[in-house]
Amino acid sequence: MQLNGFYLQILSGTLVTIKLALCAAVFGMAVGLIAASLESIPNRWLRYVAASFIFIIRGLPEILVLFFIYFGAAAILSHLLDHYVDISSFAAGVIALGLIFGAYASQVFRGAFLAIDVGQIEAGKAMGFGRVQILTRIQLPQAWRHAIPGLGNLWLVLLKDTAIVTLIGLSDMMNEAKLAASTTHEPFTFYFIAAVIYLLITSVSQKIINVFTHHANRYI
Repeated sequence: MQLNGFYLQILSGTLVTIKLALCAAVFGMAVGLIAASLESIPNRWLRYVAASFIFIIRGLPEILVLFFIYFGAAAILSHLLDHYVDISSFAAGVIALGLIFGAYASQVFRGAFLAIDVGQIEAGKAMGFGRVQILTRIQLPQAWRHAIPGLGNLWLVLLKDTAIVTLIGLSDMMNEAKLAASTTHEPFTFYFIAAVIYLLITSVSQKIINVFTHHANRYI
């Protein structure tokens, strides 16, 4: 009965892990798309801001990014607002992992944009399309097809990176497995269960990525 209780806790932690990864991926794709767009515009200052963000996030260990968001951002906001601001471990995890995902996704999007024939963009301008119309009607639909494999790989990495949120107390799958292992003194059992769950989630994710890839390339 005791072990069944731990199994349920690990299952609950698995749902938290999946929810965390999904939220971070959505946030990260938005960040990556914005950064990639800023890198391609004529304004050099905005290009510098985007390039600096990508350089800093990619150059720091992921755990430092997480700690800066969880501890540093809370301290900065508390100082600016003159009252204590608490950032939940889940929110900090989403922001930190989303920024990391976005920094790498920006390069995937940038490569996808560069893969589009320049002639199509010139044709759009000739037809009177504005920059937003060119982005939404010409670039994004085609860039998505080129970006899926790279984004799929980043998603698989993100799933495994969610384990670092254990360090800030979020009750994710790894945290629950660690608690069960330390309480029952059966670390192999519960860490093996965690490994199997990660493999199952990764396998299902790969199948879904393959479906998206096939759908995006169905007319090629």
